[in-house]
Amino acid sequence: MTAPVSTRSSADLIRAEEPVLAHNYHPLPVVVARAEGTWVEDVEGRRYLDMLAGYSALNFGHRHPALIEAAHQQLDRLTLTSRAFHNDRLAEFAERLAALTGLDMVLPMNTGAEAVESGIKVARKWAYEVKGVPADRATIVVAAENFHGRTTTIVSFSTDETARAGFGPFTPGFRIVPYNDLAALEEAVDETTAAVLLEPIQGEAGVVIPDEGYLAGVRELTRRKGCLFIADEIQSGLGRTGRTLAVEHEGVVPDVLLLGKALGGGIVPVSAVVARRDVLGVLRPGEHGSTFGGNPLAAAVGTAVVELLETGEFQHRAAELGVVLRDGLADLVGKGVVGFRARGLWAGVDIDPAIGTGREVSKLLMQEGVLVKDTHGSTIRLAPPLTITAEELGSALGVLEKVLRP
Repeated sequence: MTAPVSTRSSADLIRAEEPVLAHNYHPLPVVVARAEGTWVEDVEGRRYLDMLAGYSALNFGHRHPALIEAAHQQLDRLTLTSRAFHNDRLAEFAERLAALTGLDMVLPMNTGAEAVESGIKVARKWAYEVKGVPADRATIVVAAENFHGRTTTIVSFSTDETARAGFGPFTPGFRIVPYNDLAALEEAVDETTAAVLLEPIQGEAGVVIPDEGYLAGVRELTRRKGCLFIADEIQSGLGRTGRTLAVEHEGVVPDVLLLGKALGGGIVPVSAVVARRDVLGVLRPGEHGSTFGGNPLAAAVGTAVVELLETGEFQHRAAELGVVLRDGLADLVGKGVVGFRARGLWAGVDIDPAIGTGREVSKLLMQEGVLVKDTHGSTIRLAPPLTITAEELGSALGVLEKVLRP
């Protein structure tokens, strides 16, 4: 990496943001100016090991050469047409993404929240046109402690009061049940249910992994009850857990799959609803759309992402290095770590509250050159790029052990 170009210090840039940026985030006090692979540099040239990877948007690391090359080539040709016209990159992207996921059709969008909103609309339309639910009575069952985005409809079924307070009135049509509770789900699903919408692993809640058999049980229940299973794999998908999709750990194929984050390779926002033909087939021209959804630049980068995943290399790396991560965290239990949950290269780590909050521990790690992000209470999340080496992962775990020492 070359020297940063900014002539303003980190402190100056942080102060400059204060009066002109909405305060909807509380970032750690580091100002990144350069990045490559698993490493980032701040404006002063200090290097940090990135153990967050943009909440899994950077599964392939910063500026992966194949993805940068795909973007450069497309920038020199065509970036946007809108969907008023066809473009020469979209068909291949849709074909290869459908094949990768084992589903039939793709609805390209931009952000994860857009994918979730689109999935909700499609499920409702399917309920009315295919299932025969009376008009405006469709319901969708979701799980407590979910995180699917922060639009007004999505926060309507959040149980996080920080996300909800002050943003009502809320959108009706949702039923909330405890996560990992098949009996509660069975009771909530009825003849009006269009879909069950779940994260196969709850990310924002602290990387909460359901009991073995839960996802297969959801799949069986939704088939038996005649509703859709929508799997939100925006964080858990595309190699993160050691499989292409987290649902694959139980051999489950959902009716509708929501993808985002890593689908854009950390370069451009790319998301998608991928589903069976009879589900996405309910949409007709004019009923849903996006000016930028499926743009040529996004399709070119997204195709390059799918090509990386088609090799299986990144899924294998996440599975193999996931053992290193899990074993390293197990060694820290009782030494400042009170518990953890991990699958592949993804972990939620519960720190002894006597040591500090998750944010306080994140700051200590930052000072030692490792970047993570806290979630609720004293929990931190680890989600390094899938390109991380065993040595880099071991180094990060060593730094965590160091900051947790009394």
